[in-house]
Order: sequence, then C-alpha cells, then structure tokens
Amino acid sequence: MNKNVLIATALNEHARIYLLDSKEVVEQARKYHDLWPTSCAALGRTLSVTALMGLMQKDENETVTVTINGNGPIGTILCVAQSNGEVKGFCGNKHIYQTYENTHKLAVGPAVGTDGYLKVTKNLKMKQSYTSQVALQSGEIGDDFAFYFMESEQVPTIVSVGVLVDTDDSVRSAGAMIIELLPNHVESDISYLEKLDLKPISSVLDQDPDLAKYLYELFPDAGILEEKEVSYRCGCSKDKFMSKLLTLPKKDLEEISKDEKIEIKCEFCSKVYHFDQNDIRTVLGYVSDKR
Repeated sequence: MNKNVLIATALNEHARIYLLDSKEVVEQARKYHDLWPTSCAALGRTLSVTALMGLMQKDENETVTVTINGNGPIGTILCVAQSNGEVKGFCGNKHIYQTYENTHKLAVGPAVGTDGYLKVTKNLKMKQSYTSQVALQSGEIGDDFAFYFMESEQVPTIVSVGVLVDTDDSVRSAGAMIIELLPNHVESDISYLEKLDLKPISSVLDQDPDLAKYLYELFPDAGILEEKEVSYRCGCSKDKFMSKLLTLPKKDLEEISKDEKIEIKCEFCSKVYHFDQNDIRTVLGYVSDKR
C-alpha cells in the first residue's frame, strides 16, 4: 500500500492537520465482516478517526482503543489503533442498511444512537491506561469525536470523516481529516477555520484522491511534515487465543474439554480457529490446580 496519510502544519504553524485516505482500510473491514452499507459507514468512520489518533501517539507500541455505544441498532463499535499505523475494529450489528428518507444518505446517526458514550482508552505503556468518556452528540461519529477532543483534551479541533459506499456495496471512497489548533494559535486562526468551506471528505477524495492537493486548497501555507501508512491488520493467531484460554478458570476449561471440537471466531477479522481435545488438555497442563 502507498502512503495514505499526510501530517502537516498550517496557519503559520499554529495548526496541525492529519489527512487520511482510508478507502482500502474500510474496504478490508467490509470484506472481513460482510458489512452492509450503514454498518460499513459507521465502522469505517470510527476506524478512520481512530487510526489517526493512533498516529498521534508519540511512542512506539502505544495504542488507542475507541468504544462507541449509543444504544442504537448497530450496538457497540470498537476500534483499536497502534502508533505504527495498524488499525482494526468491529461493530455489533454488521447488517444494517438504513437511509434518511429526505436525502437517501446512509443514516449513521440513527443506527448508532445518541443514548450513550464515546470512550477513548490510551495505553501509554505505563502502569495504568488513560481513559476518557463523553456523551454522544449526534451518533454521526465526526461531531462526536470533535466534542471528545474539546471536552476531554481541551483542544479546539475540527473532525471531518466520511465513507461513500458504491452501488455494489463496496467502498467507493473513505477518508478522515483532523485539524487541531496548537497552543500558540491566535484569534485569526479560529476565524480562518470557521470560514473554511469543508465539503464531505469522502466526496472530495472520490473526485480526486490527491491528499496534498486538497491540503493546499484548504491551507496554501501548509507544510507537510510526514507521510505515513495506515493499514487494517488484525494480527490474531491460534497461539494468541491459546494464551487467552489460559486465563479461564480450570473448571471452565475442564467443561470445555468435554466437547470434541471447539471453534473460536476472531471479532476483528472473522477468522475461525479450531481447537480439539488435545489442545485443551495442553492448556489444562499449564493451569494451576488452585484455579
């Protein structure tokens, strides 16, 4: 995959911009989970912003986990991003196709709901993770993330995110942009951002996927700092699930061992792993009798 992220500064280095073309990332998620259009748009938007938040982390191996649950029909959305650009996620109900009657656009807000929260957990490789939670504002994802940045991180931020689904249900375009004002910003920077004519980013990238061109259209003085790559990667394996089985109480493992075959499905990539009685007996061999 080519570099699909631009990180830049603008407004006399008073603002930092993260710009992502996430088409391939969201399409991979769609294939893994057999997502219907509205589920695809909701998960895709969350994946896209979470991926950029992962890149915002300073140190290697730091992770960001975003959980959204607005008590809507889609259920829980959960995405995990690493600072190296890897991201993965899933949603509770993968088969939602819901549109607004007046515009026929995908009704992400009603599918997600607003009776709930957006929670962000940052694993900063310290003894304790940092967790912050805000109430959902619209369920449309972009507004909710912008509210999170303002309330939890006290950073004036614009979040633009979108997923355009084609007539064959594949992802036609997808992208996200985060514009954050830095501590040295001045009043004129706020005025400039308020006057920006931000079109839906999925439509912009559908017409022209050139990230740099769009960046300079918005900010003529922009300076690109880095180009990075974001990709959908699960990283699951049979050994990792074996390790998780080790955390179960011995009595539960003994009950499981009565079944001839056991299947465990990965929530992030839908891959199915098969365990037989020999596998479970191997796990039991490592479990203390005290458990």
